Amino acid sequence: MNNFVILIVLALAATLEAGGDALVRSGLHAPPLASKAGFMAAGAAVLFAYGVSVNLPPWDFGKLLGVYVALFFVVAQVINLLAFGMKPGLPIYVGGALIISGGLLITFWRA
Repeated sequence: MNNFVILIVLALAATLEAGGDALVRSGLHAPPLASKAGFMAAGAAVLFAYGVSVNLPPWDFGKLLGVYVALFFVVAQVINLLAFGMKPGLPIYVGGALIISGGLLITFWRA
């Protein structure tokens, strides 16, 4: 599996994980019971798809964790903004820079 395909699969997994979490969160706060159940069921299905997408390829996920955590952070912030209207503040930007720096360090440091 080449690096571009790995990056695409990890981005898909991060989108599914953050999106599934957002659906569950929406379900927890939805007023009618039918909406709660629908959001929760959709969240469960999306989180299951995340689990399959991240565990199906024959890779050492531990080695890819740095890239994945950085991608998850970025995707989660985009979903938080688009789905919930929550704009990141300075602590999120600074912490995010550390997360992304750490992800790059884990990914590219060769001992």
